[in-house]
Amino acid sequence: MTSEFKDRISVVIPTYNRAQTIMRAINSVLSQTLQAFEIIVVDDGSFDGTKDVLQAQGFFSKNTKVPQKKYFYQKNNGVSSARNLGIKKANGDFIAFLDSDDAWSAKKLERQLAVLKQNFFRHRIIHTDEIWIRNGVRVNQHKKHEKSGGDIFKKCLTLCCISPSSAMLHRSLFDEHGFFDETMPVCEDYDMWLRLAACETVLFVPEFLTIKYGGHSDQLSRAHWGMDRFRVRSLEKLIHSGSITDSQRELVIKTLIKKLNILETGARKREKFNAANEYRDRKIRWEGEKQFAN
Repeated sequence: MTSEFKDRISVVIPTYNRAQTIMRAINSVLSQTLQAFEIIVVDDGSFDGTKDVLQAQGFFSKNTKVPQKKYFYQKNNGVSSARNLGIKKANGDFIAFLDSDDAWSAKKLERQLAVLKQNFFRHRIIHTDEIWIRNGVRVNQHKKHEKSGGDIFKKCLTLCCISPSSAMLHRSLFDEHGFFDETMPVCEDYDMWLRLAACETVLFVPEFLTIKYGGHSDQLSRAHWGMDRFRVRSLEKLIHSGSITDSQRELVIKTLIKKLNILETGARKREKFNAANEYRDRKIRWEGEKQFAN
């Protein structure tokens, strides 16, 4: 299979009301030292003039640097839906994601493809290290956010270990493992990487090739409290899928119990006693599963 791999890269950029940053993202793709095969912008129901900005900046005109540029508009349905549409519309062999408020260093695609070739295309997912910019200032990442490659399944259980904007995946992964879960308003990336890391070895380029911008008020992580609620849902879904090994299942249950305990404690502090009792009951059930497995 690896000998049949080709290296055409489709760049998928989901966007929603990011007229102020969309061209920064697109221009970072146009400035790549390795030409992308196509750029696909999926507008998830923007009403801030995003399409007008693209029109004014010449996105819809022919550009010899990028043979194909595509724009799709859909009713607002969330970032997972937008990414999934981009994947389905892509004709490249690899899919590189870029959030519309982020950007790439000029050699991002070149270095990723070079590492894939060095590994004889034996791997189907690769990501890079990243620079964090918050309110215009570069900030240091915490130790828990340190990126890595290899068998990262255990590390992926705690929190999201791959930034979508840094990731490039072979399109066959989506055929085998499915698309982003459109029912999850946040942590959809956590859910995806966890599924893939359970059965795929991840390549990593330890270079700061992805630039993540934060601090703005419309970030999804600011819109939802208790992110572990969604991670718990993803962990339970993974167990019920039956696609993981016994040792992986044991790790998942251990993580589930820990996260449910945190959620229960937090709910009781906020005097959300019905929610707290629900988390307690689920925790007890998984503790029973853990003991049964042992």
